[in-house]
Amino acid sequence: MKIRFFLNDSSIFKKIMAAFLAALLPLMMITWLINEKGSNNIRRGISESILNMTSFYLDSLDNEADRISRYLPNYVMDKDLMELAATGTEMSYYDRSRKILEIQRRLDLMKNSSPFIQEAKAYVPLLERTILSSKYETSINEPEFKAMQQSAKTYEGPFVYWNDRIFITMQYPATSGKNPTYVVAVELSKKKIQEILTQINGAQGAQSVLLNLDRGWGAQSDKDPLLLKCLTAFATDKRNAKSEEGYETLKYDGKRYLTVYKYSKLWNSYSITCVPEANVLGPLQMYRMWFWVACILAVCIVLLFSYFLLRLIYRPLMKLVHSFRRMRQNVLEPITIDRGADEFGYLYQAFNDTVISLRTLIEENYEQQIRNQRSELKRLQSQINPHFLYNCFFVLCRLIKSENQKEKAYQFCLYIGQYFQFITRNDEDEIPLELEVNHSRTYVDMQTICYGDRIEVLFEGEVPDLFVPRLILQPVIENAYEHAFGNMVQKGELWVHSKMHDDVFSIYVEDNGSNITDEEIEQLQTRLRQSSKRMEETTGIMNVHRRIQLRYGEKYGVTVSRSELGGLQVTINLSAS
Repeated sequence: MKIRFFLNDSSIFKKIMAAFLAALLPLMMITWLINEKGSNNIRRGISESILNMTSFYLDSLDNEADRISRYLPNYVMDKDLMELAATGTEMSYYDRSRKILEIQRRLDLMKNSSPFIQEAKAYVPLLERTILSSKYETSINEPEFKAMQQSAKTYEGPFVYWNDRIFITMQYPATSGKNPTYVVAVELSKKKIQEILTQINGAQGAQSVLLNLDRGWGAQSDKDPLLLKCLTAFATDKRNAKSEEGYETLKYDGKRYLTVYKYSKLWNSYSITCVPEANVLGPLQMYRMWFWVACILAVCIVLLFSYFLLRLIYRPLMKLVHSFRRMRQNVLEPITIDRGADEFGYLYQAFNDTVISLRTLIEENYEQQIRNQRSELKRLQSQINPHFLYNCFFVLCRLIKSENQKEKAYQFCLYIGQYFQFITRNDEDEIPLELEVNHSRTYVDMQTICYGDRIEVLFEGEVPDLFVPRLILQPVIENAYEHAFGNMVQKGELWVHSKMHDDVFSIYVEDNGSNITDEEIEQLQTRLRQSSKRMEETTGIMNVHRRIQLRYGEKYGVTVSRSELGGLQVTINLSAS
């Protein structure tokens, strides 16, 4: 669902690319799955084949070792050997030689009974000699003889490991607590075991080992000490995991090896065979290489498709979209037509025709707004309150009659002249804000003479260097005098201050009048919000609001709220940019 919502809000370029990849990626994925499935099947088949072969040869080794172990007691109980070991030198030289030859003949028969037997021998301590299948040694190897005894074995199993050699031994008597009269030992052929491991390899580059982790003995089909060390660690992990057979991939020397292992309880050893995957999966490796070539080719196709899509569709489309965005920002610029008679060429031409039509309509509408703005201003200029005019003259007459008010009468005459000079000026639609504020001060000075000390007026805030429509502040102040202070008994307060908010310059006119209610303030704010839709007569605050919006836009204008002084707060918002 999230992907669908994302695509709904995305550009057409992303949607086309998503559709293209949705068609391409499943094909590549299916190809990859087929290759991997075939690789896994071949890997599993070869692994099971090697595992079966390992099991066969391990069973052969087990059977040979078991057969030798079962037949060894027959040789241990040989009468000639028992007599020779018991009498020793007391026997005549002839009899001793005859019995030794008979014993050698039987040892030779034992040796030739199995290809895995390298040598059969008997250790006779009383004679201090070791009888071999082919010769009669002149001395006995004491460390070897000691290692062959039952008391030297500290582990379970039929084998004796000594000096990287493996033996199957039996002593007489069999009691391990006594010194043996003689010991019969069969030394197994490590070379033959290595040949068996080589036969397990089968594949080119494969290597096999037989490892006894407890005794540190091992037979390897190929001399590679580093690989032997790696496989020893591998066998240790499998023993810790109590895993007796299986196969997995092993990394060694930067290569991947298909590794098959099986545990033999009789030998207490792991048979491990590792085959380079490159040799096993040769054809599939080639297919995998072609798959990656196809992937690279697919990436190139995607990039080429993206380039042509970007150049032939996306860029022309974004050019059109950006032009529409500029149009929304009132930047009406035609598009340079750099296309032929295709669909985008038609859209560009239609857009340019639309821009020309909009320019014509906007120019006509703008001229009409200018005429309306001037009409509003002239109407406001003509709406001079007659009561204010009468009061000015009555106040002037009163001041002239008074003997001690002549200076004030003179000043009042100047105020009246400045006021009506500003009001009746028709040649300027916009004036500096400082001039508008000075006119408002003049109006307040006139009202101060009329009201006396009843109303306290405070002007605060800086006046920036801005050009504003005429008569936007004085009508708001006049509204305060008329509606807030007209019938007010207590002392009135009028506070005019300003503040800059980013690119908006706000002028606040606040009074302490108590005649207006919250409902009336809300009704006045509603009328201001709907002023553009009303065709009623607009005077005072409404007129100021309409003219500011005509000049700066709907973001600006007049808002009303409850003042901190208790009366009405009128905020005049102007553009500072």
